[in-house]
Amino acid sequence: KLDIAEHLQTENDIRDFLNEVAATGNESDFIHALSTAARAMGMTEVAKKAGVTRASLYKSLSENGNPRFETISKVTKALGCRLTVT
Repeated sequence: KLDIAEHLQTENDIRDFLNEVAATGNESDFIHALSTAARAMGMTEVAKKAGVTRASLYKSLSENGNPRFETISKVTKALGCRLTVT
């Protein structure tokens, strides 16, 4: 089974991946992409950088999660990215 997280090795890889999903997917696709990118970087590291617990991060980015915008923003920044409107 293909795991995209295994192919996201740099911040540029993560940024390109998130940009593509943001351009072609919907909100749930983007949250799933954040989860994939966080796994690629390491959930513990992303949680620490985002200022949330690892368990909270898993729950927020899970299939049934419903993260607040604040969480999405913090995770995005922890991944070395920023949200922009064009």
